[in-house]
Amino acid sequence: MADDDPFPIPDMAEVELVDVLRALGDPARLQIVRKVADGEPWPKTDDTWGLNISKSTLSHHFRTLRESGLTRTIVHGRTHDIQLRRAELDKKFPGLIDAILREG
Repeated sequence: MADDDPFPIPDMAEVELVDVLRALGDPARLQIVRKVADGEPWPKTDDTWGLNISKSTLSHHFRTLRESGLTRTIVHGRTHDIQLRRAELDKKFPGLIDAILREG
């Protein structure tokens, strides 16, 4: 993790299942992860999150997901994308993402 990175992520070796599950325990964060489950970058400004929350609350959810090790932030100049660390998570916690994608 670079010291000057404004959006640091934990090394996957340090990511704990309890922290991942705690982050996923919030319905808004779970919905975000389900949206980005394809592992592709999604614009943080995307209007299709389907959440009726303020921009600051959405930013808090993005930060919580990143700090728990679930996502990374990709900076493109003044725009930011969010990306699920899908391959890394699938390797560390096999079946976890598939399990959370199943509804009900």
